Amino acid sequence: MRIGSLKRGFYLSVFTASFGLLISGTTQARTIHHAASRATHTSTTHRSGVHHASYRTHRHETGHVIQCVAFAKSASNVMIRGNAADWWHNAAGRYARGNTPEEGSVLNFRATRRMPLGHVAVVRKLVDSRTVIIDQSHWGQRGVSRNVSVIDVSPNNDWSAVRVALNSRNGAFGSIYPTYGFIYGRPEGSGRENSSQQADMMTAYQQVARQPVATSRKGHHAVTEIAEAPEPVSADSSSLAFEDDAPNRSWE
Repeated sequence: MRIGSLKRGFYLSVFTASFGLLISGTTQARTIHHAASRATHTSTTHRSGVHHASYRTHRHETGHVIQCVAFAKSASNVMIRGNAADWWHNAAGRYARGNTPEEGSVLNFRATRRMPLGHVAVVRKLVDSRTVIIDQSHWGQRGVSRNVSVIDVSPNNDWSAVRVALNSRNGAFGSIYPTYGFIYGRPEGSGRENSSQQADMMTAYQQVARQPVATSRKGHHAVTEIAEAPEPVSADSSSLAFEDDAPNRSWE
């Protein structure tokens, strides 16, 4: 009888110890599982955060702004999409074009090796058959440059080749730049006889020209292209060779 009681006590102790070990192991396993789950969630969240940050940066970097184009649109009645080098062809069928400068018209520069996106500037004043005054943006410096002299050096006085006055250098002009000509802020085929529309165009331009232009916005990080002023060239030079020191607007 006593031996039977001892056996039952022994088996009960073994069972209790085994059950305790089982419960402890299960609890530990659950703890490890939860810890692993938290680690996995943290890792996934971290990777997700990196992905979204990269996406935001990518969108941000694609927000390029071509300032000369934006300024030309704001200071004239010519509203064309695309890079400056594409304006001449994009204007076909929409805006009148020609090789005679007019106040308020857009002077369209061709693309060159160092200026693959071209350039556009707004004619502010006619001086003589070979000289105009323009307003432009991001040519040789950040922001808008006003009252800049441009001279026609083409053999036939058709404004297919010009020189632009250099910044802060009296009487000095840059190298020769090829141009398409002038884009006028009126429909193609309308002719110059529409004096009412011409007057409206000049009124709009003069209003914009008198307004101060903000050259930068705080907190704005859009990438802009900056033209570098070329080396000075004498205005009366007879050379018509296109120099290779045009403003560098390459994205590379």
